[in-house]
Amino acid sequence: MAVIKFGRKQAATKTATPAASALLANASIEVMPRTAEKVESFTSILPANTRVYIAHIEGTPIEDMVATAKRIAGEGFPVMPHFPARIIADKATLGDWIARYQGEAGVDQALVLAGGVKDPHGDYESSIQLLESGLFDKAGFKRLHVAGHPEGNRDIDPDGGEAEVTKALEWKNAFAERTDAQIAMATQFVFDPEPVIAWATRLKDAGITLPVHVGVAGPAKLQTLIKFAIACGVGPSLSVLQKRAKDVTKLLLPFTPDDVVDGIADGVAGSDATNIENIHLFPLGGIKASAEWLSERRGDTLTNSKTG
Repeated sequence: MAVIKFGRKQAATKTATPAASALLANASIEVMPRTAEKVESFTSILPANTRVYIAHIEGTPIEDMVATAKRIAGEGFPVMPHFPARIIADKATLGDWIARYQGEAGVDQALVLAGGVKDPHGDYESSIQLLESGLFDKAGFKRLHVAGHPEGNRDIDPDGGEAEVTKALEWKNAFAERTDAQIAMATQFVFDPEPVIAWATRLKDAGITLPVHVGVAGPAKLQTLIKFAIACGVGPSLSVLQKRAKDVTKLLLPFTPDDVVDGIADGVAGSDATNIENIHLFPLGGIKASAEWLSERRGDTLTNSKTG
């Protein structure tokens, strides 16, 4: 298992290797309506064309989601709202959400997932059902992403295996061949590069060719990361954080994802064994911190130096 470095800000200014630069070139980031409100200007912290996912947490009104999408799209960014199947009541509701996003914010892409709710609120319980509805294709969505689980998903495979998750990905891989939309996988965040590379290799060997966008946590306190990792069911790589937590003198040192990204980049550079192509940032320590880390690693020039 690779050891993740936890250091002070000097790690954030680390020069990206060519392999890491390629992996970060089209990196995306995730926000929620309540966290987006804290950012005065996205153009001040993100380079143009950065894809911004908008997470839809249970209880968030669709009006807030659409307003956030409209605001960020209005600043010139492609936005990708979440469509969690288990909080969508029925096909009419799904159609209404699509129409609102498209009509009010010009949205033409979505992350389609089951969602973290245990009991469905209505007719849907899986992302496959949303894709099967045909409504995204009818609306002309150009890009549809689905969830990936490098360290397993016990909601789908209670035994800790990969059988059911793999079946679902095989269906989505076939769906990619009959839809005009571009399909890719965005994964849960990981803290160790080795399991995600091994997982992506197994998928490629199984004939699943969907591009993989690997989720990593942005700069944050160790305690924050452990809390989110446990809540989100992060698997084997959680031990990297737990091992670090045993050293009480380092509990307050910030985490940066440099070594995770570099490990993945080095592991896939010059190889066609996986379909890993991008990094997706979960800003668990704040949007600004993640955006600054990304800009520093890539040497971005922003259009506005004013930050929110």
